[in-house]
Amino acid sequence: MDTFDDLDLENFETERDGHVGIVRLDKPPANAHDVDMVLQFQTMVETIRFDETIRAAVLSSTSDKFFSSGYDIQALQDESAEHIGYASQTSKESILKMRSTDTIFVAAIDGHCMGGGLEFALATDLRYAGDDDSYNLGVPEVKLGLIPGEAGTQLLPRYVGRSKALKMMLTDERLTPSEAADAGIVDELVEPGTAEEEAVAFAKEVSNLPNKAVGHIKLAVNEGMEMSLYDALTHERELQNQLFDTPGAEEGIAAFLEKRDPDFVKAELGEDAVDE
Repeated sequence: MDTFDDLDLENFETERDGHVGIVRLDKPPANAHDVDMVLQFQTMVETIRFDETIRAAVLSSTSDKFFSSGYDIQALQDESAEHIGYASQTSKESILKMRSTDTIFVAAIDGHCMGGGLEFALATDLRYAGDDDSYNLGVPEVKLGLIPGEAGTQLLPRYVGRSKALKMMLTDERLTPSEAADAGIVDELVEPGTAEEEAVAFAKEVSNLPNKAVGHIKLAVNEGMEMSLYDALTHERELQNQLFDTPGAEEGIAAFLEKRDPDFVKAELGEDAVDE
């Protein structure tokens, strides 16, 4: 399978910064989705899943006006219902893969983030947004006679609660970044135009942590929240037990006892991968 460095996607620009993979939506003018973009998104997620040298990822945009406007409305008219349905299902499957991949994904939002664009952002683990009231976040699909069908009806209530999510979806309520932060959609408000820079800085911090522990924390939270408390604690125990014999745990414990800073990247990837 290709590595992250081998990716060549028409609708995405990719860049490596150390052990952080940066993926920018790049489909002018508004990064609107179509089936080709959805399939490329799926390829990106699967490639990051299998590339152990990418220890965190940032999803951003090449546009200074749009993160993404959502699904291409012209494509909705031109393609068959079956075709669009499969595209929507592929988006859902890719989002589930992102949420179950033990790599932290961070969204960097500095422009309009609407419909499927917001749904892609909600699929990441954390969202940074430029504090600029000139753009909005929202799910306007009801105005098209549709629902937020790229996992929006399920992801949005998990962040803002059932009633707030219903109101947003039924009234086409559009939030400024600061309002989105208050609602729980955005995790970090930063200076306008710096969302990617700040997201990458955070991702680089994460990339220096013990990778298996980071991934298991993510999986324990994402998967555990869908279980009963008893099942979730059982799942947590199993994930914890898997970590004791990992290079990250061995390095962390040894560094603590030896009173030194741990080097998790070297311990887990070896000397040759440290400076990638």
